[in-house]
Amino acid sequence: MQTNIVANYREVEKRVCAAAERAGRDPKEIMLIAVSKTKPLSDIETLAAAGVMEFGENKPQELKEKYDTVSKPVHFHQIGHLQTNKIKYVIERAVMIHSVDSLHLAEAIEKEAEKRGVTADILIEVNEAGEETKFGVSREETIQLVRDISRLPHLRIHGLMTIAPFVDDPEENREVFRAMKQLSLDIKSEKIDNVDMSVLSMGMTNDFEVAIEEGATMVRVGTAIFGARDYEITV
Repeated sequence: MQTNIVANYREVEKRVCAAAERAGRDPKEIMLIAVSKTKPLSDIETLAAAGVMEFGENKPQELKEKYDTVSKPVHFHQIGHLQTNKIKYVIERAVMIHSVDSLHLAEAIEKEAEKRGVTADILIEVNEAGEETKFGVSREETIQLVRDISRLPHLRIHGLMTIAPFVDDPEENREVFRAMKQLSLDIKSEKIDNVDMSVLSMGMTNDFEVAIEEGATMVRVGTAIFGARDYEITV
C-alpha cells in the first residue's frame, strides 16, 4: 500500500509536467502539495523518505501533531479553514497559510506572529465560484482585503487560493481558474507594498491539470496520491 503511495505521487508528478508543457510552462514553476489530511503519519514518512517535501493539512491540530512527530523536516501547508483560536497551532509550523479570507483572521494572525517575532506567509482565499458552502472572500472584495492586510507588518501576502466546485468534467472549472489568474494579474498591477502575487494555489485531484493550464503555481492533490479518505482515522 505504502509503495503504491510513492508510485501514485510519481504518476501525479508526470501529469503535472505534462499539463505544464501543454501550456508552454516550465514544470518547475509548479509545486505539487500532497494533501495528507486524515492520513496517518506513516504515509507522510513514506513519501518523505522518497524525497517529497510539501504536504497539506486541513485541521490545525492535525498539522501540529504531524509536524511535532514527523521524523525528518518537511513543509506543511495549512490549506483548510482556520479559526482564530487555532492560529497558535500553525503559526510557526505551517510554511504557508492558504486560507486567509477576512481582515479579522488576518489581524489575529498578525497578533500571534508579532508575539512570536515571526512573519507569516499567507494566501488570500477567494470564493471565485460564489458557492455558499465554501469559505473565501468574494472576487469583488478581494483587492480591498489585500490592501487592508498588506498594512499588517508581520504578514506577507504571496498570492491567492481558491477551491473550485467539484465537477465531473474538469473543463467546467476552466473559467474559474482563468478568472483567478486574471484577478492575480489585476492585483499585481496595483503594485501594493508587501504584496507578492507569485503564488496561485488552485486545482485538486479532479481538476489540477486544467488549473495548471490556466496558471496554477501550486496544486493540492490528495485522493490521487493517498486514495480515498477515511475520516475515522486519527493521527
